[in-house]
Amino acid sequence: MNIVTKSVQVGDKTITLETGKLAKQASGSVVVRSGDSAVLVTAVVGGPARFDFLPLTVDYLDKTGAAGKIPGGFLKREGRSGEREILIARLIDRPIRPLFPKHFRREMQVIATVLSYDKDHETDILAQIGASAALSLSDAPMSEPIGGVRIVKIGDEWILSPSKDQEHESEVNLVVSGTAEAITMVEGGGKECAEADILDALDIAHEAIRNIIAVINELQAEAGKAKIEVEPAHELNADVVAFVNEHGLEPLKTALATPEKHARKAAMKAARDAVIAQLLEGKAEDEIETLTSDAKGAWDKLLRHHMRSTVIATGTRLDGRATDEIRHIWTEAGIAPRAHGSAVFTRGETQGFVTAALGTEMDAQIMDLPSGRTDRTFMLTYNFPPYCTGEARMLRGPKRREVGHGALARRGLLPVLPTKEEFPYVLRCTSEIMESNGSSSMATVCASSMALMDAGVPLKAAVAGIAMGLIKEGDDFAVISDILGDEDALGDMDFKVTGTENGITAFQMDTKISGVSREIMSKALEQARQGRLHILGEMGKTLATHRDDLSPHAPRITTLHIKTDKIRDLIGPGGKVIRGIQENCGVRVTVDDSGKVDVASSDSAATEKAIAMIREITQEAEIGALYLGVVKRIVDFGAFVEIFPGTDGLIHISHLAQGRVDKVRDILSEGDEVLVRVIDIDRSGKIRLSRKEALEAAGGV
Repeated sequence: MNIVTKSVQVGDKTITLETGKLAKQASGSVVVRSGDSAVLVTAVVGGPARFDFLPLTVDYLDKTGAAGKIPGGFLKREGRSGEREILIARLIDRPIRPLFPKHFRREMQVIATVLSYDKDHETDILAQIGASAALSLSDAPMSEPIGGVRIVKIGDEWILSPSKDQEHESEVNLVVSGTAEAITMVEGGGKECAEADILDALDIAHEAIRNIIAVINELQAEAGKAKIEVEPAHELNADVVAFVNEHGLEPLKTALATPEKHARKAAMKAARDAVIAQLLEGKAEDEIETLTSDAKGAWDKLLRHHMRSTVIATGTRLDGRATDEIRHIWTEAGIAPRAHGSAVFTRGETQGFVTAALGTEMDAQIMDLPSGRTDRTFMLTYNFPPYCTGEARMLRGPKRREVGHGALARRGLLPVLPTKEEFPYVLRCTSEIMESNGSSSMATVCASSMALMDAGVPLKAAVAGIAMGLIKEGDDFAVISDILGDEDALGDMDFKVTGTENGITAFQMDTKISGVSREIMSKALEQARQGRLHILGEMGKTLATHRDDLSPHAPRITTLHIKTDKIRDLIGPGGKVIRGIQENCGVRVTVDDSGKVDVASSDSAATEKAIAMIREITQEAEIGALYLGVVKRIVDFGAFVEIFPGTDGLIHISHLAQGRVDKVRDILSEGDEVLVRVIDIDRSGKIRLSRKEALEAAGGV
């Protein structure tokens, strides 16, 4: 057994990579450790090509046993991937996918399996580093390894590989990935951070990334396999390329001038088919298939070259906009009267419709994470139905892209939400993309911000999002704002920025080239800031701040506090008492361990009734106070009287009346209502009552 181990210091943590011990039948395998966390990452390259695209799949698997836990639910085993697993799988996939030859067609699979979980040493970055190392060790033709780090800012200090507590305290929290030459992926956000913070973080992170890559290269040199030799990509027929360039350019320009997305797509296809038909005139039957394929490839190259060169040379884009110009925006709020809040945000041919719902603590999403169970009080779901792109296909569960876009939009809004003390509601936004032509996740951010304000949620500030692109040819480049779908497909970079007027709240970047310079990133961030401010201005024309009041259909939450020793009385055996209050009053009641009680209802009378019942159940006897109680039990020396539900006291026979009483039953019977005064409460909580003093206080009535 040839075991090879390498280590690298990142921040104050040591990351160790080990190969040659586990999963040796995989094409490449490595165990990455930090603290007590360990992740096994395997890479396998399959057989001959069966696809016409790069068939790379990436999965990340949390294992509850790795954290010493048992899965929740009836089925005591891990099931389908959860949101956390999907997001980490995307974190691994996005920086490595561009590093393979585009024409490589053999199936590849990367699986990251958590072997041990230590919450102070997160496993997402370990899995990303492990994927790069496993692929480097395998025969997969990845051009170069990548590294990844998490970096946070607390005060003026930048911290690499932070602890969980440091993440929670941070003002900026980013995951940064890249090659030895440049940054290729960024994911994270901040509490309205400045653009300069992002640039500083990337510089610091890149130094650490280079150190990680150096260790992976050492590991590969000692234990790696020879790489698969990839045949050169198919060369297009030069005569076909020349013909398409000569006869296709003018029809292409005419088709591209079509303003509407689907009409432009149809015009492009018609123009291409006409050029191909012209090319095939008089050709032999056995040449047609090859010539057609090469002509389509030549057309795609012509389109890419024309679009990119036009933007670089003239600053004019597919739809005629300038590079920094934002598409026309229109918005509307409150269009769904029964929703607690709603908004439509439309930018060009991209449209998002969002509803906001307000709930109580009982509506919080229980997150069963390796680090423990927690309640999520703000949820955002992003849906991308087929009609939004004019398609007809089966509806299924959310794809990884939808999960990722929803998580990005949620991250963008989290920093501006009110605290639980300021606004004790659980919030959920549901985004339906109704039209899509680029930047639908950013439309979700804008519409969600407006829907929450329409619901009366006191956001600290409105949030807008914008998607930016890049065209780079040699040393020349153009940063483009508010990209179209075609610009995303033909461009070199896609990065999304969300934020308020004061700063950035979320950031996501992916590149299709080796990386971007600080100069390009600085220009892109400033252009994104200007675009964001423009969008916020358009949103403000419809809704400048949150509504003064909640929707009449939203629950009103009234909060009161009870003593902790009264929680049991309020809940009752098996929850009987609290359920009875909810059913009797038509409200929702929640109580926590501190004694805080929330009563939620859109009916104020029902709320008051429920509060009265709660106060009656949880009230405490006061010395000197008068109570109208009910006789529950009679004994020789007195009577036990319930002065309010769950609380009773004793009237001694000497305190039944002014004169001498020989038998208690001469005065009282079980079930009688009797006025009493509390005359003493001893240390054990036993209550002494007096009917005699109560009668004196009531004037003998």
